[in-house]
Amino acid sequence: MLEDRTTAASSPTRWPAAYPQGYAVVDVETTGLARDDRIISAAVYRLDARGEVEDHWYTLVNPERDPGPVWIHGLTSEVLEGAPLFTDIAEEFAARLADRVLVAHNAVFDWQMIAREYARAEREAPVRQRLCTIALSKELGLPLPNHKLESLAAHFGVVQRHAHHALDDARVLAEAFRPSLRAAAEGGVRLPLLECRPLTEWQDRPAPRIGRQAGGGGGGYGGYRPGAWRPSRKRPACPYPNPGRYEEGKRLKQGMRVAFSGDTSVERELLEDRATEAGLHVATSLSRLTSLLVTNDPDSGTSKAVKARQYGTPVVDEAAFGQLLADVEPASEE
Repeated sequence: MLEDRTTAASSPTRWPAAYPQGYAVVDVETTGLARDDRIISAAVYRLDARGEVEDHWYTLVNPERDPGPVWIHGLTSEVLEGAPLFTDIAEEFAARLADRVLVAHNAVFDWQMIAREYARAEREAPVRQRLCTIALSKELGLPLPNHKLESLAAHFGVVQRHAHHALDDARVLAEAFRPSLRAAAEGGVRLPLLECRPLTEWQDRPAPRIGRQAGGGGGGYGGYRPGAWRPSRKRPACPYPNPGRYEEGKRLKQGMRVAFSGDTSVERELLEDRATEAGLHVATSLSRLTSLLVTNDPDSGTSKAVKARQYGTPVVDEAAFGQLLADVEPASEE
């Protein structure tokens, strides 16, 4: 674990009174993206009301199972074997989050992983609001080529030293969030804050135990293998009929056909896996039968985006899709 303090700098003189009094910029690395995956490292940069860094903290976490995509995060079973369990760090983690808005890149994912870990520990995460930096960059109209963290960092001249390391990703996000927050304050922009509802109970399915990762150095990830699963793995056919198009303000329903287009902050295939696990039909192309297109750039010239405009297919961005996945309506019984 690591902690440091820095000195606050000057900020705009006029500051919106409705803005939060503090922020916790968070990044977690995990064994995967499914509901039963676990946190393996976590970092928090605490910021004051104007986005200046107060301190930071980092820890490894023993997930008590296979560490997942080692080729992405670099954390092997051997590294995690002696790390504290989540129950061991839950109190300190909570102290870092308490009375602050959770800030993350694609915040719905980080929040859901944190909420599930606290539910497993029979505790409640002390988070009431979150702010997604993807949503904030859209509110500010930042000219980003895509919605990856590296693009946001490059826009503000922040150097990313170690991608997919929780501490460095949190540092990069904190440094990019500060000028974003200042720009929002100076422009009188309403922050895209969303409510966080903690889980109150949890039941795990059995998962591979830590120390049993396949292939020695690659690591299993729900059956995935680097260099093998990407080109060859076939998803099972969706067992539910297509109920039609998604309607704004309503829930997704099992059987809906969902297509993806453009860059995403989470790897495309892993997003598609989450959709499949929720009972949705992942479509490789877009047709008049497509229920929803997920894209962070609906005005792009990709074939799917063009067809969506032609057919009037509903479109949502990645962050909104992540929220919809949290509450998918079961298929109708026939």
